[in-house]
Amino acid sequence: MATLTVTAKGQITLKQELLRHLNIVPGQKVEVEKLPDGRLAVRPAAGKGSIEAFSGCLAKPGTPRLTIAQIKKITEDAWAGKR
Repeated sequence: MATLTVTAKGQITLKQELLRHLNIVPGQKVEVEKLPDGRLAVRPAAGKGSIEAFSGCLAKPGTPRLTIAQIKKITEDAWAGKR
């Protein structure tokens, strides 16, 4: 358990050990949920990425990134037995 101090501005600073536990890095946003029993739940904010950004996340370095249209064509060809 960690004890934090509230500043005159009503702010707290999470200690590095808590941030590491939550896998939160500097500059990342966090979500805070108010629970009915007076507690708070803190977690890393969910990313708001796009399908276009996701489509290349598994690409190997130095290989071209496929567009959505290219992925669609490959999938259609595969379902048609062309690949």
